[in-house]
Amino acid sequence: MVARAQAGTPAVSPTGVRRWRPPWPLDLRATLDPLRRGPHDPAFRVEPDGALWRASLTPDGPGTLRLRLRRGVVDAAAWGPGAAWLLDGVPDLLGAGDPAEEFRARHPVVREAVRLRPGLRVGRTGRVFEALVPAVLEQKVPAAEAWRAWGYLLRRFGEPAPGTEDLPGGPMRVPPPPEVWARIPSWEWHRSGAEPVRARTIIGAARVAARLEEDPAERRLCSLPGIGPWTAAEVRQRAVGDADAVSVGDYHLPGLVGRALAGREVDDAGMLELLEPYAGHRHRVTRLLAPFGGTGRPRRGPRLPVRDYRRF
Repeated sequence: MVARAQAGTPAVSPTGVRRWRPPWPLDLRATLDPLRRGPHDPAFRVEPDGALWRASLTPDGPGTLRLRLRRGVVDAAAWGPGAAWLLDGVPDLLGAGDPAEEFRARHPVVREAVRLRPGLRVGRTGRVFEALVPAVLEQKVPAAEAWRAWGYLLRRFGEPAPGTEDLPGGPMRVPPPPEVWARIPSWEWHRSGAEPVRARTIIGAARVAARLEEDPAERRLCSLPGIGPWTAAEVRQRAVGDADAVSVGDYHLPGLVGRALAGREVDDAGMLELLEPYAGHRHRVTRLLAPFGGTGRPRRGPRLPVRDYRRF
């Protein structure tokens, strides 16, 4: 009989391990935080000791990755058929391909943000469709509404993540493959809280997922029904590590950038004008400013109501 694992320790030995020392300061949590879809994301977990877990459907199959940063060294362990693929991708996931050293802060608020977050990198997962689904769920709705749908659909249709079966709180979930997303019936979308428009967008993207993995250019993403510049940017930020992809059309972002860089509210056009001196790093600037509400003050503002279609 296998003893139950202690908190944060799986009973099953990892399929593979790796140690990697990044040649620059690394903030592990800040770098990977965009991949977490809410505090109860079935595919992402944060342990009390700072270890981060992520489940993914890799080209080699499902896999689970655990990362822990200690004294400047990343200890990585992985489980499942996708373990080797995930371990090979650790440097890119944590920003090895990010041209952060070329970045120059041109504004006092940005310089202060860099000083406070020196280890923030823009990493890449290499999984386009896996980034697209939650981005579509987050279109024009409060984050809590999208996270609720993402959690329901992963728990309903995702398989248990390798190596997490004995973790406290139950196993994590691997996002299902495109063919499963394409077959989710209408009543399950309804139960998740996602209305038909977003469901149709995800189903349509699932049918061409292989082509998206080969070519995640903005023009290709935006050629799909229901996907515009905001969604394309959200996908590219995470899947390909695009440090310049601005989420144009975001509810809060223009105000954040405007207050930080000009001391006033601006629209999307004004935001892009203010970010133009940071060409190549515009997404990085918005990431740096986000925790500070653009000015170092706590973020405040109107919240969109969380809708619930499940009872309609």
